Amino acid sequence: MAEQKSAKEFFKYEERVGDIGIIAVPGAEELTDKINAHLTRWATETDSLRGRESFIIEAECPRFASGDGKGMIKSTVRGDDLFLVVDVGNYSVKYKMYGHENSLSPDDHFQNLKRIIQSASGKALRINLIMPLLYGGRQHRRSYRESLDCAVAMQELQAMGVSNVVTFDAHDPRLQNAVPLMGFDNVMPTYQVIKAVIKAEPDIDFKKFMVISPDEGALDRNMYYASVLGVNLGMFYKRRDYSRIVNGRNPIVAHEYLGESVEGKDIFISDDIISSGESMLDIAKALRKKNAGRIFANATYALFTNGLETFDEAYESGLITGVFGTNLTYRSPELLSREWYHDVDVSKYISYFIAALNHNMSVSAIIDPHEKIKALLQKTGRI
Repeated sequence: MAEQKSAKEFFKYEERVGDIGIIAVPGAEELTDKINAHLTRWATETDSLRGRESFIIEAECPRFASGDGKGMIKSTVRGDDLFLVVDVGNYSVKYKMYGHENSLSPDDHFQNLKRIIQSASGKALRINLIMPLLYGGRQHRRSYRESLDCAVAMQELQAMGVSNVVTFDAHDPRLQNAVPLMGFDNVMPTYQVIKAVIKAEPDIDFKKFMVISPDEGALDRNMYYASVLGVNLGMFYKRRDYSRIVNGRNPIVAHEYLGESVEGKDIFISDDIISSGESMLDIAKALRKKNAGRIFANATYALFTNGLETFDEAYESGLITGVFGTNLTYRSPELLSREWYHDVDVSKYISYFIAALNHNMSVSAIIDPHEKIKALLQKTGRI
């Protein structure tokens, strides 16, 4: 498997698409720096930096006082295999418009991405996009007269010359049907999450452990966790009131459970996004009524759009033991300081992907981490 061998193996091959260039679209600097650190270390070990100290190419998107913006790349990208990293969920990036300070929205981040692509002026040999949190991904299907934001965005990027898009845990990966001729990889950070769970909770006994899907949409994700861990699977389904619409959706009336008894078992619940977190806490309460043991929540994107107070209370009351989220989008300093939150670093995984794409090597082994998970469980005495 590609990820099982030393990553510097990639840099021993001279047959590459072009020299790697990495650009952090404003807001993605933290993740980009970590990716660059892995790549430069591997390249240095094989003397493949070719006179460069870093793969990062500086760029910015300044704003005029009227709110208009522009993209600027500060050094040449001619002939580079260019990788753009963007975090459309980073609301901490600010700009001033008519004297008022605003946070960049996903729309603003996407516009900045297009500005950077324009700034390359067609000089890059190839443009690849690392967009972990997919722009417009939650609006993945049409009901009546609604927009299809993500599908249109992907088509726009394809028209601008983007060759490959790498995303993580897409809300609905079928949206790639909108761009069947463009490279599109939807990756799951399963191995990284399991490794973080075992490190944070070394006393977990998988003989007294269950994976629970929070709804039918997350069933495939949780089924994979249950399969690789060799534990049983249960699920909830959301009973909704289809006669009303609240905040753009039909409100949930109840969470109904399907599966075997959870009594005395530690529970792992995985979803793609924790937005307000209300559904996750409702499920935790339902499981607690069924005498479940510790409850661990996981979301690739831990957004907490309504703040952290409800999860603070849930942790203090013993309802939730821990929440595992990734560094694939912005996490506030307040979240990172919480005792109940565990940050999962996925930068090395992305670095493998960039190295493989740059050398036109298969990424199938990187996408399927089954053997690595098996080796981890054996190493830690779980199987």
